[in-house]
Amino acid sequence: MNNLTNEFLAKAKSILGDSGWSEDPDKLHAAASPWRATSQGETPFLAMPGSTDQASALVRLCADHRVALTPQGGNTGLVDGGTPHGEITVSMRRMTRIRALDKTNNSLTIEAGAPLVDAQNAADDANRLFPLSLGSEGIATIGGLISTNAGGVAVLRYGMMRDLLLGLEVVLPSGEVWNGLSGLRKNNTGYDLKHLFAGAEGTLGLITAATLKLFPKVAKATGWVICKSAEDVVDLLALVRDHAGDTVTSFEIIPANAIEMVTADIPDTRDPAPSALPWRVLVEVSMAREDQARETLMSALADAMEKDLADNAIIAESGQQADSFWHIRETIPLSKRAYGTAINHDVAVPVSAIPEFLKTTEAAIHKVDNHAEIVAFGHVGDGNLHYSACEPLGVSESTLARHADEITQIVHTQAMKYGGSISAEHGVGRLKRDELASIRPQAATDTMRAIKQALDPLGIMNPGRVVSMSD
Repeated sequence: MNNLTNEFLAKAKSILGDSGWSEDPDKLHAAASPWRATSQGETPFLAMPGSTDQASALVRLCADHRVALTPQGGNTGLVDGGTPHGEITVSMRRMTRIRALDKTNNSLTIEAGAPLVDAQNAADDANRLFPLSLGSEGIATIGGLISTNAGGVAVLRYGMMRDLLLGLEVVLPSGEVWNGLSGLRKNNTGYDLKHLFAGAEGTLGLITAATLKLFPKVAKATGWVICKSAEDVVDLLALVRDHAGDTVTSFEIIPANAIEMVTADIPDTRDPAPSALPWRVLVEVSMAREDQARETLMSALADAMEKDLADNAIIAESGQQADSFWHIRETIPLSKRAYGTAINHDVAVPVSAIPEFLKTTEAAIHKVDNHAEIVAFGHVGDGNLHYSACEPLGVSESTLARHADEITQIVHTQAMKYGGSISAEHGVGRLKRDELASIRPQAATDTMRAIKQALDPLGIMNPGRVVSMSD
């Protein structure tokens, strides 16, 4: 589609100013390189608007010249959604301002290019909490997190990114700006447009700013628990919630082989409680007072050990020790690269189905490749598992890569069998677009196409992602 004429380029450069664009080959290559090096893209022009006015004028110019664009935040996506494939790249990394913080209203208005850590720090400085937390929070941007409806480790209590939104500012495909930066929690005046753009991966508009929900700061108690089965992990979640109610912030499942992988690959890490048993749980309870959170978690874990749901449990004695627990969990995706091939999936199933899903999926994969090492970890509290089939260390001749498509089909089929989803928190992008179209109801695909056609009739906004416009 891209009609990248000299006239277009001259006008774009004029709109963006000297610091707002680049044609440097190294910068273009970096913009087209996903962080996991999964599928190298290409882009002829890097636009970096510094304001909503510049972004609006640029998108209007793209519409006039039929130039397709790919919005990009921190470029930490995992489904080939923010990697350009011939489109110009519109990086939001110059738009990082905090526009407003209202302590009384518990709201923060921040521009789309700001990294997540900026929102966390701004809230903290105001004695408030912005609860979204994930491993790439120093790089991943607010706009990208909204566009993919990111989850993270605190979904169990606070919900996904969509649940943390109060309002948005969006440049529509025509170049018109929709200013919906409301701090209201109740606004029953028709379609709730902000939720249309959350999770749309830049296919319906360019997010330039957001108003986010803040929460009171909390004190945390963090536990590391050893369990003998996935069934016990699920039962442990129910027991902890019986004790702590909705103050359970995080409940992460970690397999023993992931601990071995991290401690072997990441310097200065160690297993908090070595054990031959197969599962670990990282659990966090958040309350107004630290002593209250700690006593609640201690009572829950003592009950769990008495009922034989936990073999051993450690409660962090300090923030530093809690951070060391979380460091292990957060470095699992990085340390998987120590394996040769890792076939990664982001699925969700009902919490009650997790043990059976793990059992049947591993058995099915081993029928295809009995050498595959399964690393399944993630947010068991909301049913979201990051499920990887990895090439075993030290294997001289692995067949895993040639079975990649078959293994992915097994994982996704099993997830759907148990009433789950093949995309829990990473989005759709190009990677899962066609597979999703084949398994979701035709009415859903038709509705999504109708929305895309209505808002972006020229098809310039991140084309080819999320939904194909033809069968």
